[in-house]
Amino acid sequence: MPVKEERIIEVLTYGGPERRLAYKVRDTTRGYTGPGALVRVPLMNRSCLALVCEGLGEDVPLANKLKYVHEGLYDEPILTPDLIVLAQWLTRYYAAPLTSTLETVVPAPVRAIMSPKTTRLIELAHHPKPDELDALAKKAPRQAELVRFLMQQDKPISRPLLLSRLKLAPTSCDALVKKGLLKELVRDESREAYADDLGDEESATVGEVTLTEQQAEVLLDLEASLQAREFRPHLLHGVTGSGKTEVYLRLIENVLAEGGGAIFMVPEVALTPQTLGRVRSRLNKIGEKVVVWHSHLSAGERADGWMAMARGEAKVVVGARSAVFAPIPNLRLIIVDEEHEPAYKQAESPRYHGRDVAVYRARLCGALCVLGSATPALESLYNVESGRYRLNRLTRRVDDRQLPTVHLVDMTREKLNPKGAVTISNILADKMIERFEQQEQSILFLNRRGYNTSMLCPECSHVAECPHCSVTLTYHRTDERIKCHVCGYQERAPRRCPKCGSAKYRGRGYGTQKIEETVQKILPRARIMRLDTDTMTKKHLFRKILSDFRTGKIDILVGTQMLAKGLDFPNVTLVGLVDADIALHVPDFRAAERTFQLLVQVSGRAGRGDKAGEVVVQTFMPHSPPIQYARRADFEGFLQEELDQRRDFHYPPFRHLVRHLFRGRNPEKVNFYAEQWSRLLEEKLEAEIEIRGPAPAPLEKVKDTYRFHLWYFVGNVSRVLPMITALRQDFPMDEEVIDVLDVDPVDLV
Repeated sequence: MPVKEERIIEVLTYGGPERRLAYKVRDTTRGYTGPGALVRVPLMNRSCLALVCEGLGEDVPLANKLKYVHEGLYDEPILTPDLIVLAQWLTRYYAAPLTSTLETVVPAPVRAIMSPKTTRLIELAHHPKPDELDALAKKAPRQAELVRFLMQQDKPISRPLLLSRLKLAPTSCDALVKKGLLKELVRDESREAYADDLGDEESATVGEVTLTEQQAEVLLDLEASLQAREFRPHLLHGVTGSGKTEVYLRLIENVLAEGGGAIFMVPEVALTPQTLGRVRSRLNKIGEKVVVWHSHLSAGERADGWMAMARGEAKVVVGARSAVFAPIPNLRLIIVDEEHEPAYKQAESPRYHGRDVAVYRARLCGALCVLGSATPALESLYNVESGRYRLNRLTRRVDDRQLPTVHLVDMTREKLNPKGAVTISNILADKMIERFEQQEQSILFLNRRGYNTSMLCPECSHVAECPHCSVTLTYHRTDERIKCHVCGYQERAPRRCPKCGSAKYRGRGYGTQKIEETVQKILPRARIMRLDTDTMTKKHLFRKILSDFRTGKIDILVGTQMLAKGLDFPNVTLVGLVDADIALHVPDFRAAERTFQLLVQVSGRAGRGDKAGEVVVQTFMPHSPPIQYARRADFEGFLQEELDQRRDFHYPPFRHLVRHLFRGRNPEKVNFYAEQWSRLLEEKLEAEIEIRGPAPAPLEKVKDTYRFHLWYFVGNVSRVLPMITALRQDFPMDEEVIDVLDVDPVDLV
């Protein structure tokens, strides 16, 4: 009998030890079991999933005692070799459990091994003779009608569609199949996201684009780095409307021409339809498939999209932050658009930053990484100064279009209006009316959902608060409920004060619902639509709204900050920022930077077509530096002032920040363990880190748990974090207290 050959492999297990394990593989084992494979292995007394890292030699100690792999779940690798290395780096750098990292890198639909979607097709088995058809028409006229219809078709037709179009019962079809007149086929069907009528609108083709002189220079420099076939990160700092996307598209075409692949990352799901449409309209001409990737897709769409990339059927992916883990073979290019956006930071473990992971993955692949933004993050600019990144600039809009005129409105003066509180200033109202009469479009931004931000009783000062979180409840008029935007708690909005029974119980503050109502009163004939997470309950509804706005079916779009990021509507000539001060009041050292970025990005949505644009900024702090710098579009001035302040306090980007959050149901116990841990760190690592805290988090109570945090300022995360992790393993933490490390946090609330 022939000797069965065996191999030894190393795997990373889901839910197993935080280290590699060795297994044996028989040559008869079903499925692919090489590097990058998803396999099922025995672990203790159960079976679990594992990722194959690499093969080992035969001189493994105790090789004869190793267990055998049960099976490979696919016939091909689901990860590229660089992704396996990346997953292990994520675990180390972000102090994340290995299982949560593996679950992030390989999405749940791929781990679930979803069955392919099948479609049932009907076609004629043979063309009936005239007398045969006449006989059928006498006995079953509806069946004869079905046969005649199929005789006019040149290819099989979907069974559900056929029955629906002819309004037939399934029994008619089944009877003809039994008679041998019809033949039923079952075929696998790819679940391709955005392959619908809306996708056709989003992929509308545009004419040949001629590069500006600046675009051509930037493209030449980026192509030189691409041809070098080595890791080279570039920061593309281009003003809004300067044509960064066209540069990206040319780079992708160059990569595909040489057989490489590309990842195109955007910060928000709302941006994917526009970006995907542009990429598909360009690449469809050369027959290249493009996958879209984000968390709002169905499980089937994600599974089929992932496998299309793993098999090399699709070489380009457009998506949100998790697209950085796409299994693109021969990855040559990673684009991170709007790289400054906090949305690239993952809120759950592993708390990775999509931009930073993209740079590291490009390093592993020897690929070109392009970070693009009109308002780059200070961390990226600091990397330019220190020589880590190369800077490319686009200082002018395409066709030398002018940047929009910015009007600052001091809302303290508007408050003097005898009619009471004002949400829309006179100048903004007048300009909206003017734009509507000229058949131009407007966008209004307010980064607050709901109708009123709180409910207050003027008699006893009672404020409606969430029973589970330390926040006020927001009033939503559409369903007459007050809701917590942190934990989701809600209840019916009371008509009287729950504490004293006063009928004067009223809402205070305003959100997007109230702005929508106010604008409708100003312009009763205007078609107004609101776009925020409250209106995005149905799948693809946000795509429908953006498509309608692009085609002129909507006059005014009211939305939250998701609309400030990279959207391009040529007929928008007016943008209103209803409250520019929201980001300034957040207890975060990045508050000024975020405010400046928001104002510049919001301004960039206006005047992107042939018509000049205007921006109205409503603020109670018109003289604050970020607002003044943004009004003048003085990026260099703001950058210098902000960097000087960060340097004085040794804040990022001059040092790394690690946030250590402790939470539990007993605030005294949580604070006690945070203090004990702080003392231990000061004793063991005083020379390595600067510790601030512990202190209650700004949002102290969330979902009935109390939160305290420590800040660690470190020079080198990779060197210090293993020391902290080692100390955590021996620290006697109470089981009721949970602690979480967040490396390079962007949310300090």
